[in-house]
Amino acid sequence: MKKITKLTLGFSALVLAFSCNELDDFIGDGGKDTPVDVSTLTYKKIGTFSNGNGSGEEGFAEISAFDAKTNKLFIVNPEEQEISVWDITNPAVAVKGSSIALTGTPNSVAVKDGVLAVALENENKQANGTIVTYSTDSQNIKNTYSAGALPDMVTFSPDGKYIISANEGEPNDDYTVDPEGSITIVDLAKNETKTIGFEAFDVNAIGNDFRVFGPGATCSQDIEPEYIAVSEDSKYAYVALQENNGMAIVDLKAGVVSELVGLGVKDYSLAQNAIDASNKDDILGNFKTWPVLSYYMPDAITYATINNTGYLITANEGDARDYDGYSEEERVKDLILNTTAFPNAEELQKDENLGRLKTTTANGDIDNDGDFDVIYGYGARSFSIWNTSGALVYDSGNRIGKKTFELNPSQFNLEDSRSDDKGAEPEAVTTLKVGESTLLFVGLERTGGAMVYDISNPLAPVFLKWLFDADDVAPEGLIAIPAKESPTGENLVVITNEVSNTVAIYEIK
Repeated sequence: MKKITKLTLGFSALVLAFSCNELDDFIGDGGKDTPVDVSTLTYKKIGTFSNGNGSGEEGFAEISAFDAKTNKLFIVNPEEQEISVWDITNPAVAVKGSSIALTGTPNSVAVKDGVLAVALENENKQANGTIVTYSTDSQNIKNTYSAGALPDMVTFSPDGKYIISANEGEPNDDYTVDPEGSITIVDLAKNETKTIGFEAFDVNAIGNDFRVFGPGATCSQDIEPEYIAVSEDSKYAYVALQENNGMAIVDLKAGVVSELVGLGVKDYSLAQNAIDASNKDDILGNFKTWPVLSYYMPDAITYATINNTGYLITANEGDARDYDGYSEEERVKDLILNTTAFPNAEELQKDENLGRLKTTTANGDIDNDGDFDVIYGYGARSFSIWNTSGALVYDSGNRIGKKTFELNPSQFNLEDSRSDDKGAEPEAVTTLKVGESTLLFVGLERTGGAMVYDISNPLAPVFLKWLFDADDVAPEGLIAIPAKESPTGENLVVITNEVSNTVAIYEIK
């Protein structure tokens, strides 16, 4: 009740009419209805620590989840086959707890109402994996559920009724075994598990640049679920299908994939999408337009309600299939370009121009005559906002590249070394409600750090801040902890970095 003392006597009657919780919402306390000028927010790194025992190695800190009940941060540590556990009651001095030892490699974690869910791949990566749940306080196993091959991401529905996993179903390196991609739904109330696939879909009917292209693969084998967002009402899951450049819409109650959606392509010949396409041009931030279409291929996806409307936000990392048994990856200089479509092919294919850009050979030979009529790249070097039907509402164009170059030129595309690949590689996204505003955080795997935007108007996001520290390399996981759940009473953002194995905690005031 400390805030009541700050009220004038003129408010006394009003105070008596409110419960404590209602009063907190009324007078602010990070309240959901309180107007906040987000341009005045401050961001301070208040805690950092290294996870795991890997000196000079990577992969000891990937995805994380926070439990407000115990103030524990649970971190995926695949190198040591464990979930690392840290008490962040005081984020400035995080305390290492007892890890959760696993049999198999963890890929993802999620927390809801004192329950931790872990996505665990099989020792045979092409065999079915499991979802294992633990109590967050005792860290004892609660249950084990069967999942599809390579459960890559796990999450709870907001109402806590479902656990959902995206089972990627990657092929082996020889591409001789290619398990079906799938989605597992665990109904916790009924204690029922259902794994659903994509057998019912005709790939030719999906459209909008949805890709199915693995050698000899069926639609079900080729689809590789990557990441999951769930609607606020817990009715639908939206699953990013990265390699396929698509999204699956899942009816959770019915337990079916109701729709597959292609996400289209980005046109690098447009000025707002101009990119630096070469790491051999000796020019940093050399933004130019090029005759290239690039697949969005999102990695992380999240759901946000803004002005009573649901939206999906994606980090458009891009990804190629590059195995011993099959690879789609080729640089532009090594393609045979159709001279009608590209009359300046020789000039384009120079290293200092477009020659270094990595592209796919799975698409682009429109008439199957052995040369490429269209050049397709990977990823969009951006974040995008979509409606819940998969239609594009907003794309950040080349603003990530332009802003990182403006603020820290030496860090741009990792000192230009990734310009020929996928640029900054937006990897992770999460949102945070601050007053009436919605903040978006976008983790940049190659450039580093996280960009912060105000997306309260989804048609016109506003850049606010770049959270960057050179000690933190390759953000993989990104979570926001709202003030009401935070150990400090302030909004927090936690960034887990898979190359430096560091965990960075930022406080937002």
